[in-house]
Amino acid sequence: MTVAPTPPMGWNSWDCYGTTVTEDEVLANARFMAEHLLPHGWDTVVVDIDWSDPAARPHGYTPDADLVLDEHGYPQPAPGRFPSAADGRGFADLAAQVHALGLRFGVHVLRGVPRRAVAARLPVRGAPAGAAATTADIADTASTCSWNGHMYGLDHTHPAAQTWLDGLVAQLASWGVDLVKVDDVLAPFHADTVVAWSRAIERSGRDIVLSLSPGTGLSTAHLPLLRAHAHMWRVCDDLWDRWEDVHANFARLARWAPFQQPGGWADGDMLPLGRIGIRAERGEDRSSRLTPDEQRTLLTLWVMARSPLMMGGDLPTSDPATIALLTTPAVGHVLRTATDGRELLREPADDGEVVVWSARCGTGPTHYAAVFWTGAASRVQRLPLSAVLGDDPPADRWTVRDLWTGDLLPDPVRDPGSPDTVLTLEVPSHGVRWVALDPA
Repeated sequence: MTVAPTPPMGWNSWDCYGTTVTEDEVLANARFMAEHLLPHGWDTVVVDIDWSDPAARPHGYTPDADLVLDEHGYPQPAPGRFPSAADGRGFADLAAQVHALGLRFGVHVLRGVPRRAVAARLPVRGAPAGAAATTADIADTASTCSWNGHMYGLDHTHPAAQTWLDGLVAQLASWGVDLVKVDDVLAPFHADTVVAWSRAIERSGRDIVLSLSPGTGLSTAHLPLLRAHAHMWRVCDDLWDRWEDVHANFARLARWAPFQQPGGWADGDMLPLGRIGIRAERGEDRSSRLTPDEQRTLLTLWVMARSPLMMGGDLPTSDPATIALLTTPAVGHVLRTATDGRELLREPADDGEVVVWSARCGTGPTHYAAVFWTGAASRVQRLPLSAVLGDDPPADRWTVRDLWTGDLLPDPVRDPGSPDTVLTLEVPSHGVRWVALDPA
């Protein structure tokens, strides 16, 4: 059975709570998702970074944090923030509550071994015979994260390094973890870490989605290894509620879209929508600064590129318009069923670019088209159907449906002096018109 046969859809605590999310907040989002979003395909709840830091604070990381660790150096949930983790129960109880709602449970883990575990020289459980080792023996103290000081890398040339990692993943599996987001692996690219995590997950005996992050400057040259060992990989740094962040991902997602396939998904990062910044790394408590048109552009581009969708805003306190956006029927349907999503055209015009994407329905004759406009004022754009369907379309007439509103649009009209038919669309500033084309 393929793990992650379609791009995962869910919620992640980072954009709204940063390092400080609590058990009550996770469960509130899980319950909201189960009631309102699960019917539309949203089914995963992810606890992001620093869940083992009892002194985690908003807007950054605690230097030299006193992480909660077990006797082998494995991070444990801080009981003050996750009461059900008391007495060594880890995330098992929280995961069970999430599973009872019909959802999947995920956690964030940083690459490597905690520095405090290295300093304490804790024993590596199950080290190979004759090779007893401690956490100090398996650490690569020259390999550090540039933005978080909690970990050293693992020395994967040491035989006990894989043993220690196998034990960490076995613990995650015993808790019921369904997705693990491994951070600080792609900038620069740590191939040995990716392979080691893949091996550990396989040995755990549990189907766990392996998500890699972040992906600054990630080249498609790494695709064979990524496909062989991971299910999701970030292709950008953290994405926030700024138009320039969204705009920059047009090029990245166009580069990666042709390679999307079941079990291996290039990831454009979380959706900074709804109520974000509550106790986050960046910015104050706010609703997303992206305009409604920019939000539709973001979601449409991610769906057409078949990026995983991870909502970053706090679901229970986000505005109804945001929830309506996430539960628009086309979002989940096209993400799960479309094939051949790709950029067809990108041309400068006036003060912006016209960008056209297409995809095909995997279960019928429907074609999807998205016409984006990056300029500062709205634009009327003529779209010849041959630019979407090619030069030998399978039907003479097509009906057009707006995928955001569900409304039928006027039929394309014959272009005088040309065998082509043309669809005319008014596209808002930084916006998109997203349509389904069906043979009439």
